[in-house]
Amino acid sequence: MDSTIAAIVYANFKNKTDNRYIPVSAGLLNKETQYILEKFKIDKPEILDSLAGKEVILIDHNEFSQAQAGVEQAKIIEVLDHHKIDFKYSAPIKFEVKPWGSTCSIVADKYLKSNSEITKNTAGALLAGILVDTVITKSPTCTEIDKNIIEKLAKIAEIENWQEFGMEIFKVRSSISDLSAIDIIKNDFKDFNFKAGVFGIGQIETVSLNDFAHREDEFLAEMNKMREQNGYHSVILFITDIIKGGSRFLIATKDQEKIEQALNNKLENSKVYIDGIMSRKKQVVPMMTKVFDK
Repeated sequence: MDSTIAAIVYANFKNKTDNRYIPVSAGLLNKETQYILEKFKIDKPEILDSLAGKEVILIDHNEFSQAQAGVEQAKIIEVLDHHKIDFKYSAPIKFEVKPWGSTCSIVADKYLKSNSEITKNTAGALLAGILVDTVITKSPTCTEIDKNIIEKLAKIAEIENWQEFGMEIFKVRSSISDLSAIDIIKNDFKDFNFKAGVFGIGQIETVSLNDFAHREDEFLAEMNKMREQNGYHSVILFITDIIKGGSRFLIATKDQEKIEQALNNKLENSKVYIDGIMSRKKQVVPMMTKVFDK
């Protein structure tokens, strides 16, 4: 949601002075993103299969391993992101990364500082993107800046209780339990290149781990297929309970001992619950980096 809404709103922001920007998606939108776009009457972005030959602004990512196909043949003109930097490019470009909880926060900040009008629906969509990425401000990635922007957007969007609005989104997010195993795993999934190999790390955020408990073995079977067929060192899926504030990890790996070292926990049947883990960016990836990127 953060990537999609940030791309849509940033394109609109850029088009105020140079009307040539089109928001695009790398694939089908997940359920909660569709829900928010429909709720706030915002058009879905078109799907672009390849970036080759295009002028491109990378939104909410800068690592080529996470970019759409054809990025090596694209002309990158700008990057707007809030993740760690792993980027090389042969030309000077505008590159903006802030250590905030959401790319939507960065876009909203641009609007607010420019005194450009933010419509009620745009504010609602930006607010949704921030609440999802910061797990309704519970994630360790959330900053005071994000919280301040949340308050401002909620006022513009006329949303009296943004905490309840956040829970509304996460209930929709949890409703993916009826999808296929691979669709659930891929719903929020990113590749990371470490020296030990490529890791695929997916996250599900839910209001109750019970929604997915009966499908854990099904997920693991699919994850092991992914690892073998796509050459992953490890495939990790962690299911985050936003109420309890912890995550259930499912691991398909060729090096369980080092995974246990990274997580500082023993796996039982390739599974473990870890209290306090809620963020892929600020917790899970750094844990893996420390062990597997030496």
